[in-house]
Amino acid sequence: MDNGKIDLRFYFITDDSAPAELSALRQAEIAVAAGATAVQYRNKKFFPSDFAEFLAIRDLCVLNGVCFIVNDDIVLARAAGADGVHLGQQDADAVLARNILGETAVIGISVSTIEELARTDLSCCDYIGTGPVCNTGTKADAKPVIGVKGLAEVVSRTTLPVVAIGGINAWHVSDCFEAGATGVAVISAITRAADPEAAAEEFGAACGLEPRAFAASWIDEFSLIRRIVAYSNTDSDESGAVRIGAGDDAALLGDLKNPVFTTDTQREYVHFCRGWLSMEDLGYKAAEITFSDLAASYAEPVALFVNLALPKDVSEEHVLQIYEGIGRSLAKRKAVLAGGNISSARVLGLDLFAAGEANPDIFPVRSAAKPGWGVYVTGPLGLARAGLDCLKRGDDGFAGLIRAFTRPAARFDAPYVLAQNRVECAMDISDGLAGDAAHIAEASGVTVDLDFSAAPVAPELAKYCEKYGWAPVHVMASGGEDYELLFACPPDVFESVCSQLPSAFQVGVCRSYTGKLISGLPEDIHGYRHGKGRF
Repeated sequence: MDNGKIDLRFYFITDDSAPAELSALRQAEIAVAAGATAVQYRNKKFFPSDFAEFLAIRDLCVLNGVCFIVNDDIVLARAAGADGVHLGQQDADAVLARNILGETAVIGISVSTIEELARTDLSCCDYIGTGPVCNTGTKADAKPVIGVKGLAEVVSRTTLPVVAIGGINAWHVSDCFEAGATGVAVISAITRAADPEAAAEEFGAACGLEPRAFAASWIDEFSLIRRIVAYSNTDSDESGAVRIGAGDDAALLGDLKNPVFTTDTQREYVHFCRGWLSMEDLGYKAAEITFSDLAASYAEPVALFVNLALPKDVSEEHVLQIYEGIGRSLAKRKAVLAGGNISSARVLGLDLFAAGEANPDIFPVRSAAKPGWGVYVTGPLGLARAGLDCLKRGDDGFAGLIRAFTRPAARFDAPYVLAQNRVECAMDISDGLAGDAAHIAEASGVTVDLDFSAAPVAPELAKYCEKYGWAPVHVMASGGEDYELLFACPPDVFESVCSQLPSAFQVGVCRSYTGKLISGLPEDIHGYRHGKGRF
């Protein structure tokens, strides 16, 4: 696990023995307002009656972009969708935490000495909490003080980020950072201070952070809809394809001679995590990948409908950012936002429905491939898969790969060429080449024999694979969300296509069915399938 996924600079830990008037929620509000970058919920006396406050702290953190960590309790962290868990030496091991919370979870572990560091399995950890650096009265069973020197020694023995903890006040912060700490944890210097707000602001300033203005949860469906309608751009629809759009009970579309409809969905924790992409990029990507199905059908986008499922930890500004992204895609495709709906939900989700105008002369299908035809793609593969891995690792050194995942572009330049050349078999690549080639093979009753000998490897993907020891063919075959078009046609037809689409290349051949849908792949390459995860 890499350490770049979270900001640990100002790491606040709730105090379960704080004065009665300072609830855990109030503590978190004070810390977040002062600029805290991570909040750990620590409550050794947790009761079910505390759960509502616990969720309120989680929502506060999510709304304000603050990492939310649970102390010790892996099940509680999983139940609430926390960003991760912090474990002590006597708690459940990090491997179990990783298995339960998943690969994107943030897992921290306490280490007090070099000896503990040497015997601790850090393979599933994202950071280390080290201390006590100073004397602390917050934790009755605190280990002997290690001081700044002990902190520096731990830092020198690990590549993971280290958070200094234990009795630290604002005036200790610079010493901890100079010793190599990535972040500094604080409890009593804020919760037991005469003026907690002032103490929190002083601590945040010592960490180089500014006070934060709170973001508030979305509240009213109808006021939000009124703001969203501004993104409908119906007035710019010169074609008249949408006669009455967003804002009424239903949309009235103009005459579509060859209407095409498609749907798609984006679900948090299934298709995306908020730490992977901005809200604007989420909206843009959701629209583009829905339109990609129209591109694969040789159809022009006309109208888009969006149903939003909103949890409490989404603000109105977040929603408007989503629609900024959707608006970017609509403008690019000269389509109109024609309507949608908003509802409360436990996780963030977008359900999209798009209408388009088909090519009057040809409509491609997956079932048209024939033995002897070649199998081709319109452009590079594997970039989005590698980009997702970059985001999971916190490696921002491959901007093009990350952009391929967060800002894909539907290939509307290709349908005209494919239609002109009468290519009757096509689809977009969303589940990975291995999986989507199998869809064509199954629908057409053929075996697709994949062959990557003619497949170029994008230069940035080659560098990425070299850095992490991946075989490019594995990423290109199994990676999804490229949204290039996959098509099959006779070889002579492809020669004409390639003259107009020079980025296209061959990835296989259709053969008479052999009893297998796909051949020519190593056994460990699979495509994605919801429910099973792999086909």
